[in-house]
Amino acid sequence: MELLASGYGLVEGPRVDAQDFLYFSDVLGGGVYRRSPEGTLETVVPKRRGVGGIALHADGGIVCSGRNLCHVKDGETRMVFDGADAPGWNDLFTDAAGRVYSGTMRTSPFGDPGPRTPGELWRIDSEGVGHELYGDVSLTNGIGFSPNGQVLYHSDTARSHVIAHDLGTDGDCTGRRVFAVLERGGPDGLAVDEEGYVWVAAYGGGCVSRFSPDGKLDHHVEVPGAEVTSLCFGGSDGRDLYIATASNSDDESLRGCVFRTRSPAAGLDAPLARV
Repeated sequence: MELLASGYGLVEGPRVDAQDFLYFSDVLGGGVYRRSPEGTLETVVPKRRGVGGIALHADGGIVCSGRNLCHVKDGETRMVFDGADAPGWNDLFTDAAGRVYSGTMRTSPFGDPGPRTPGELWRIDSEGVGHELYGDVSLTNGIGFSPNGQVLYHSDTARSHVIAHDLGTDGDCTGRRVFAVLERGGPDGLAVDEEGYVWVAAYGGGCVSRFSPDGKLDHHVEVPGAEVTSLCFGGSDGRDLYIATASNSDDESLRGCVFRTRSPAAGLDAPLARV
C-alpha cells in the first residue's frame, strides 16, 4: 500500500488519465488536484468545495460535482447541468456514450440531525439536458456499470447498501434491488473490474470490499485509514488500484490520503465525458 498524497481533509473522486496523472478533490478543504507520475502536485480547480466526483472530458479538462455539475478546462468553467433544484451533487460516472450520471444531495452528509431527504440519480445527456432516472437514495455515492453496461450500481451510504438496476437500451432503470450489504462501514465510492466484480470503499470500515457479480463478498483490502471514501483503477495494465481516504490510522497527522496498491483484475475503463 503506497502513500501517494496526504494532508487533505476528505479526499474524493480519484480518476487517472492515460498518462497516469491522478486527479482527486478535497471535499472539505476545497479544490481539485492533479499528481504527476513523478509525484508533482498542482491545483486544477482552486477552492471549489463539495467535489465528490470527477470525470475526465474528451475535449480536455474535467467534469466535477459540487453545487452543480461543471466542466473546467484551462481555468475556464462551463456549466454542464444545474437543473434539479438540488443543493449539491456528489459522486458521478460516465457511460460509453460519454453521458454523465450523478446523484443529488438534499441533506448534508455530515451528521445533520433528523430524517434525511432522499435524492435522485440523474443522467446528463448534453449541456443543460438531464433526466431523472430514479429517486429514494438516502445518501448518494459511488456509481458504476457492469462490463456489458446492462447493470447500474449505486452506493447508498446512509442505508449501508449498494443498489442495482437493470439499464435498458432506452435508458430506463428497472428491477431495483439491493446488490450488496456492507458488513464493515458504509458504502462510499465504487469501481467495477473486467471480471464484473464490484469494489466498494467502506467508509468507517477501514477497507475496500470486493463483491462478486451476484453480490457475494469476495474479500476485503485492508486500508491504513478508517474513513475510506473512494477508489479507481489505472496504470498501463489497469491493475493499479487507487484508494482515497479521509484519515490515516498509521499517522493521524497525515489526515486524508491517496494510496496505491495492486489488483488481481484490471478495472474497467472510465469513459470520457462528452457533455
